[in-house]
Amino acid sequence: MRASRERLVGADGRPRLAAVTEPEPRYEELYEAHYRRVARLCRVLLGDVGEADDVAQEVFVKVLRECQAGSRPLAWGRWITQVTVNACHDRRRSGWWRWWRRAGEEFEDHHAASPRTPEAELLSGERRMHIWQAFARLPLRQREVFALRHVEGWSTQETAALLGIDSGSVKRHLFRAIRRLREALGDDR
Repeated sequence: MRASRERLVGADGRPRLAAVTEPEPRYEELYEAHYRRVARLCRVLLGDVGEADDVAQEVFVKVLRECQAGSRPLAWGRWITQVTVNACHDRRRSGWWRWWRRAGEEFEDHHAASPRTPEAELLSGERRMHIWQAFARLPLRQREVFALRHVEGWSTQETAALLGIDSGSVKRHLFRAIRRLREALGDDR
């Protein structure tokens, strides 16, 4: 339980603060609330479904340890996102990750909206593959900024704080990422 403060008036008429307990979210609630988002962010940042699932599991092992240790972040969502981005960085830095990625396994999104004709499925699959190839060619920082701003919906300031860069750099990386994606996909907007 976390203690919060509630303003009360004492017998002398002066305000007093009294501790009121609020229930902390249980691990299961945190998992249910954040797992899909974390797995999606890992898939975007790593480009590999299997690796993304492994990293998402590692993130929730850390969440479980935090819950068991009794140390509670003020904002679980932000803390979990920070742990996710750091875990993806760690995975990419590991030596075997570079070896594994040389195999060239393509990112594949398994979220089909509805049954389609084989022709539509083929065209959609080709378009999706073209998008992911263009995204994979972006520099790492541009991919991270794009994912945090457009997939996670974070503000420029939040993204800057999480990545340890200034907001001008976030805007610059986002602009360049969008421009490169539009060029690669043939979008003249």
